[in-house]
Amino acid sequence: MLIYVIRHGQTDWNAERRLQGQKDIPMNATGLEQARQNGIALGNILGDKIDEFDFVASPLKRTRATMEIIRTAMGLPPLAYRTDPRLVEISFGDWEGSTLKELKATQRERVAERNASKWDFIPPGDDAESYEILSWRTGSWLTSVDRPTVCVTHGGVIRTLFKTIADLPKSSAAEGEIPQDRIVRIETAERTIVWL
Repeated sequence: MLIYVIRHGQTDWNAERRLQGQKDIPMNATGLEQARQNGIALGNILGDKIDEFDFVASPLKRTRATMEIIRTAMGLPPLAYRTDPRLVEISFGDWEGSTLKELKATQRERVAERNASKWDFIPPGDDAESYEILSWRTGSWLTSVDRPTVCVTHGGVIRTLFKTIADLPKSSAAEGEIPQDRIVRIETAERTIVWL
C-alpha cells in the first residue's frame, strides 16, 4: 500500500526542543509555511491521482491544521478528511512541556536511563508511553490502511512506522531525524521508505 506521511509543521515547543507529546500546541509561523509548502509539493506529486487517496490525520490541533493547509494548497476542500486517534503522538507523561536539559537538573538518572534505551523507556506519569507501546497502536492503524493514503501525524508516530515497515534497529528508529518540511513516501508491500 502507498502512504504519503507528513509530520505537522513546527510549533514553538518544537523550536525550543520541549517534549511536546500529546499537549495540544498550535503551529507557529514557520510551521504554517512548512504545511503550505508540503501541500504544494504533494499536489505536484499526486497530480490527477488525488481522488484515489484517503486523507487521515491525528486529531490534535497541530496535525489537523497542517492537513487543512495542505488540502487548501492542493485545491481541495480543507475539511474533507478524517482523524484517527491511533495517530496521536507518544505521551511523555509528566515530562511534557520540559526540555531534556531542564529534566537533567532534577532527574539526571531517569534521563540517563532514557538515553541508554530510548525505544523502551517509559517516562514518569500514568499515561506515559514508550516508543514500543506507541508502535502497538500505530501498527494497528497501519494494518487498517486499505487504500492509498495521505497521513499527517507526529514525529514519534513516524519513527514507529519506520521501525515496523523497514525493521530498523530500535536505536536507529528512536533517534532518527524527522523533518517537518519534507514528505515521506512509504510502500508497505516493498517495505520501502523514501524522503521526498
